[in-house]
Amino acid sequence: MSEIYTIIVIILGILAVSGLFVGVTNDAVNFLNSAIGSKAAPMKKILVVASIGILIGTLTSSGMMEVARNGMFNPAFFTFHEVIILYLGVMFANIILLDIYNSLGLPTSTTVSLIFCLLGSAIAVSLYKIAGNDSLALANLGQFINTSRVLGIVSAILLSVVIAFTCGTIVMYISRLIFSFRYTKIFQRFGALWCGASLTAIVYFALFKGLKGPLGQTAVFEWIGQHVQISLVVCWIVCSILLFFLQRLKINILRITILSGTFALALAFAGNDLVNFIGVPVAGFDAFTIAREAGSSEIMMDGLNQNVPANFLILLSAGIIMIITLWTSKKAMHVTETEISLSTQGDEAGESKYDSSVISRAIVRGALNTSNAIDRIVPQTWREKIARRFEYVDIEHSGAPYDMIRATVNLTTAAMLISLATSYQLPLSTTYVCFMVAMGTSLADKAWGRESAVYRVSGVMTVIAGWFVTALGGFLIALAVGLILIYGGTIAFIITTLLCGYMLIKSNFMKKKAEKEVSTEKRPESAEDIIYSITQEVCETMERTTRIYDRTLLAVFKENRKVLREMVRESNELFYHSRERKYSLLPTLRKLQRSDVDTSHYYVQVVDYLNEMTKALAHITRPAFEHIDNNHEGLSKDQTEDLMHINDEVESIYRHINNMLRTGDFADLDMVLEMRDRLFETIAEAIKSEVTRINESRSNTKASILYLTILNETKTMVLQSRNLLKSQHYFLEHKDGTLQWHNKVNKQA
Repeated sequence: MSEIYTIIVIILGILAVSGLFVGVTNDAVNFLNSAIGSKAAPMKKILVVASIGILIGTLTSSGMMEVARNGMFNPAFFTFHEVIILYLGVMFANIILLDIYNSLGLPTSTTVSLIFCLLGSAIAVSLYKIAGNDSLALANLGQFINTSRVLGIVSAILLSVVIAFTCGTIVMYISRLIFSFRYTKIFQRFGALWCGASLTAIVYFALFKGLKGPLGQTAVFEWIGQHVQISLVVCWIVCSILLFFLQRLKINILRITILSGTFALALAFAGNDLVNFIGVPVAGFDAFTIAREAGSSEIMMDGLNQNVPANFLILLSAGIIMIITLWTSKKAMHVTETEISLSTQGDEAGESKYDSSVISRAIVRGALNTSNAIDRIVPQTWREKIARRFEYVDIEHSGAPYDMIRATVNLTTAAMLISLATSYQLPLSTTYVCFMVAMGTSLADKAWGRESAVYRVSGVMTVIAGWFVTALGGFLIALAVGLILIYGGTIAFIITTLLCGYMLIKSNFMKKKAEKEVSTEKRPESAEDIIYSITQEVCETMERTTRIYDRTLLAVFKENRKVLREMVRESNELFYHSRERKYSLLPTLRKLQRSDVDTSHYYVQVVDYLNEMTKALAHITRPAFEHIDNNHEGLSKDQTEDLMHINDEVESIYRHINNMLRTGDFADLDMVLEMRDRLFETIAEAIKSEVTRINESRSNTKASILYLTILNETKTMVLQSRNLLKSQHYFLEHKDGTLQWHNKVNKQA
């Protein structure tokens, strides 16, 4: 056999390791979010529990590898050469697809990715076989592909989305009616029974989903399977009694339930989804072993129909890699933040990442109309009682996005649905179930208020649309890669390998700077942190504004479209970042008001002026780019000279402003006011001159509109900048007095 096959097997092994990193990054959201979102335990403890579940799950997953071996295609109809190309195409497509999703911070299904990549690559190889055999036609494609499995996966997408969201909403609504947000007293009475039921669902899920492989042939497991109802009742009684005594010992049984659910989901994830990451490379190695023993690359691969347990050392190594990824992956936390931001209690979170859409607005409007119709039917006394059950109170005082009641419902409902689907052999996706349950519980918990509902609905729709794109994208990428590899031969193999290798290296190792910047943008917690953060942001924004404004005018003069496009991108970044801070104003003010009300007042002014200044800058860069991009006539000599003179004055003003902000010395504050007034006079004279040129027909219409827009927005930008400087001065001046007072109090204490 050719040495090229040995190289391919080595590449599959490397991609298996990469697939473990990417897969855990994507799927960690499934079993971590409830514990993280409720702050049920410190992060390290949550990761330890999940790591134990992953390790046990990987060591008991040897029976799941047949999905990659013969789940989507019939290997008896393919030669070794065709199968190894098929698997290589799957891995290239699968890794790239999942990494794109993780970079975007969107959770998707590794199961769907694997299945549709297998389907696309298998069809590519099948088309190659049909094209090379005159006795075969396109109608024979069905004998190569397991079409029933494809239909099962498509139905899984629809079932997962609808059933999980509905069940999550109903269970959470009932749970909140029982316990409300002030659940302390009633939980003392019925908490053990409620958590006992949750723990029973979690235990049943762990047995029948996570440990079904190693325990499936035991007598106890078979008896439980035959007497499910009795087993569940007994387990509920035992768990309730155990939790009752633990509760009397002042142990928070909600934490126990949440950590148990985290363990069970991690166990099931590793036990069942491991095939998504290493199933294809392991199957490729098995095919290579069969062909090497036969001494031919043209041997038919009917040997893959025999299910062979995976090697213990391979499973152990995979488990270790998954655990390392769980502890070190920053992208995993990025994906986790997406779900948490959409389910956080309160209207201040989750709305800035997604824009509203026509569909999301229509859905929210329809929901409001339905709610109003129900209110007209339900008696007012009932409505008032129900409303009191949903009045949010943070009795846990943890600052968590949501409380432990909802976290328990998330885990329990997901476990019940997945267990039920497994027992009836229904193909539900773990990712879809966990995400949609979380969205359903947040809706029922009234976390989606009218201020943020359209944005959160838009976010959920974005994620759901991404799931469907996963199937289509995975299929098309694998189909294209498979055709390129099978027809292109060695040259196509080398080029595709180098290209995919570059993409993976760029994605995982060349974005350290960007990830570092993202990590430094975490919202500050204390008042001192907030003050320091806004001070740094004001300084950086003013300096970037100066540079963007200057480069924009120069690019307009030179009609440089490339630079203008870059300036539009940078000004948009500034504006959206300042707008995001404005959206998070209320929670920030709550933290500041604990120390001083006047500081909060100045903070509001600074944030507002910062937002208005960046908006004016964006209103300069966008029309400037559109003007040049549409190939309109450039500015005249007179217009250019006027703007150059104005640019010099603006640059001088901003140089003084930036110097005062950096040094903290505001002695030249009045001088900046005088410079601003002179600039406004200059702008007024420039507008008069342009009006004269227009009356004398010496100015182009489009150029005049751009010229006047720049002048007016420059005036607004400088006005807001001077106001910002003044408010920043008062803000820092008052802050120093406040901090000195707090330090004095702390020393006395």
